[in-house]
Formats: sequence, C-alpha cells, structure tokens
Amino acid sequence: MTSGISRRARVLAAAVGTGVLVPLVAAATPAAAAPPAVTCTSAKAGLAAKLKKDITAALATRKGTVAVGLYDRSTNTTCTLRASSAYDSASVVKVTVLATLLWDAKKTNRYLTDRENTLAKAMIIKSDNAATSTLWKQLGMTKIKNFLKAAGMTQTKPGANGYWGLTQITVTDEQKLLKLLTAKNAVLSDNSRAYIVKLMGQVVSSQRWGTPYGVPSGVSVAVKNGWLQRSTNGWRVHSVGAFKGGGHDYVMTVLSHGNSTMNYGIATIQAVAKVIHKDLAAS
Repeated sequence: MTSGISRRARVLAAAVGTGVLVPLVAAATPAAAAPPAVTCTSAKAGLAAKLKKDITAALATRKGTVAVGLYDRSTNTTCTLRASSAYDSASVVKVTVLATLLWDAKKTNRYLTDRENTLAKAMIIKSDNAATSTLWKQLGMTKIKNFLKAAGMTQTKPGANGYWGLTQITVTDEQKLLKLLTAKNAVLSDNSRAYIVKLMGQVVSSQRWGTPYGVPSGVSVAVKNGWLQRSTNGWRVHSVGAFKGGGHDYVMTVLSHGNSTMNYGIATIQAVAKVIHKDLAAS
C-alpha cells in the first residue's frame, strides 16, 4: 500500500523527474468572461466607431448591469449592448399597455372611451400606477400577449397575477416598440402612434430625466421612464425615448439594474444619453 499518494501524483512526480512529489494543481479556471461589448453599425462614415467608443467610455466606471439600444433612421445607425438581457420592466411597460389598448380598439374600429382616455393620460403623463392596473386588468393577458405577438416583441413576458411592473423586457423589444411608434406600420394606426408619442411628450417635468438628457435644442422629445427597487439587483432604472429634429430621427432604450440608488441609475442612463445625442448632432 502506498503512503496515501495517488497513482496519478506518483506518475506526475516521475514525469517531472525531480524525485520530489509535486502536489497536483487543479486546472486553472478560465478567467471571467469579458463583459459584452457595445456594437454599432452606421451608414455614416466614422459614426459607428465614435458611438461605440463614447458609449463604452460613459459606462466604464459605472456599476450595475446596463443594456443599451439606439436606432437612427436618418443615418441607418444601430448600437446595442446586452440587447436580449431581461429586466423587470417597472413603469416602462406602460407604453406597451397603451399600445395594446389602442391596437385592440382599432380591431373593433372604435375610439377610446372618455374613461380610457383619462386613464391613459394619467398612466403615461404622471406614471399613475392605479390607472395602469385598471387598464392592465381590463385588457387581460390574452390581449396583451396578442399585441406582443403582432408587434414581434417575442422576448417580452407579461408579469403574472397583475404585477405588470415585473413584466420581463429587453432592449430588442423596447426598440421594436419605439420603431412602431415612430414610423408607419400595419400594427398601430397613424392616429394611435401620434396619440402615444403626444402623451410621451407631455410627461411631467420631474419624470423627464434619462434618455432626453443632453438632447440638442430643436429636437422633439417623447419619453417614458421606469424605476423599481427590489431585494435582489437593487434599483431597476430604465428610460425609453424617441427624438426627432436636427436632421435625425432616432429611438433610444437604456435599461439597468444593480443600482445602489435611483439617482445612481439615472446618472448612468444620462451619461449614455448625453454622448449619443452629442455624437448624432455632430454627424
């Protein structure tokens, strides 16, 4: 019987030829995967590289997990970071709720009722939760899922048991929705699109942070933000926006969680938004 030394260790000792037993070292674990990189493409020379560099720099010292989406029709520019990562929606889902309401009304060729109109305005302009819960319940899961299917928002999973704020959203799907709001399509009527964008342009001043930060003068702003604190992943802080003017027509989504405070998340989003507006304005 050997002195407790495994055959493999003795073979290794012999192989190194020193006569001294070398303790086996477990294979080195691979280094943690590098965080995903910002990817950008553009028809405008130099713009993709500039955006990639500046968005990356804006996030370099920020904690938390951030996902970014940008699409500018004017220069056919797209940037993404963690495009398919899922986040709790918080109030950003309210745009989807309103889009579903209008899509469903269009199917039966009717206008919104006065009550629905009042609820929709409170939901978007003031981010009223009670109004959202009322509309969410009225619509029901089937209509919400059918709208998501019609919109091609295949990565969005509605929150269960009335918890609309726990709907799972991604940059990819939020960008799809923003594109539907800002260009003619078969899903939403022109009147529906104009109504949603109008309300997003009337959001109360205290909630106009996030993606509009640093927007050049003369550029129209439509925004909806969301914020939610949970015991895991800290604060979720999100902002989606649509911007038009200065020779550009673009939509932007920034989702984040793992923020220590709401204000920290806002600062992260605004660091990204600022460089995007600046780079597009300069292009």
